[in-house]
Amino acid sequence: MEGGGSSSKYFILVHGLGHGAWCWYKVVTMLRSEGHRVTALDLAASGVHPARIDEVHSFEDYSWPLLDAVAAAPASERLVLVGHSFGGLSLALAMERFPDKISVAVFIAAAMPCVGKHIGITTELMREKAPKDLLMDSKMIPINNKQGPGTAILLGPNFLAERGYPLSPAEDLNLAKSLVRPANQFVDDPMLKDDKLLTSANYGSVKKVCLMATEDELKELQRYMITLSPGAEVEEIAGADHAVMCSRPRELSDLLAKIGSKYD
Repeated sequence: MEGGGSSSKYFILVHGLGHGAWCWYKVVTMLRSEGHRVTALDLAASGVHPARIDEVHSFEDYSWPLLDAVAAAPASERLVLVGHSFGGLSLALAMERFPDKISVAVFIAAAMPCVGKHIGITTELMREKAPKDLLMDSKMIPINNKQGPGTAILLGPNFLAERGYPLSPAEDLNLAKSLVRPANQFVDDPMLKDDKLLTSANYGSVKKVCLMATEDELKELQRYMITLSPGAEVEEIAGADHAVMCSRPRELSDLLAKIGSKYD
């Protein structure tokens, strides 16, 4: 999903685990209607991206559609990167690689890594601090890539209804149930275990805004991650579930436009 023409800001939107560009359809429409340029990406083996999950051999491969999009953006056009949930990890990688091309990064109910710790710590913290039954009826699927055997997650319909989309319109929940794909968290990927990957000079130099959904069950975990990144701005969206772009699209779009204007 891409928008062209004259616009005041360029937003690149990155989905969360198992999702795709489709989940941003309301926000894309609203931002474009206000004259902004917007690209909503499918990361590798997500959304309508043609790769199968076994063909995506690393976290870098998974994030490559975002890295390509940022690299291809004109040098004169500083970007507003927006990541939801697990998408925050791919945002961090792009920020480390291209800090001068990004005016601000917005983490929406998202994993927000910090300098000095490996980015996989966000997944480890979720396992430690989240409810034991967090994944509910989600299925674990064996996969095999060049890094060896692993496990993918297919988010279950009850999980989506109760943890992801409880306050979102029924049509958005049904869309998610139809379109989610198995997802790899890359827990054994060396990149996610490298505590020197994110540097103060690059990742640490990019302005960060953390958007918290007040009705998200993982908001306390997000609060903890914020304490690891002093200087990050914090905003809240009232009445939003984890799928903020579906439960509160108008509020989210307005806030993204406001953030984009603030960080010229």
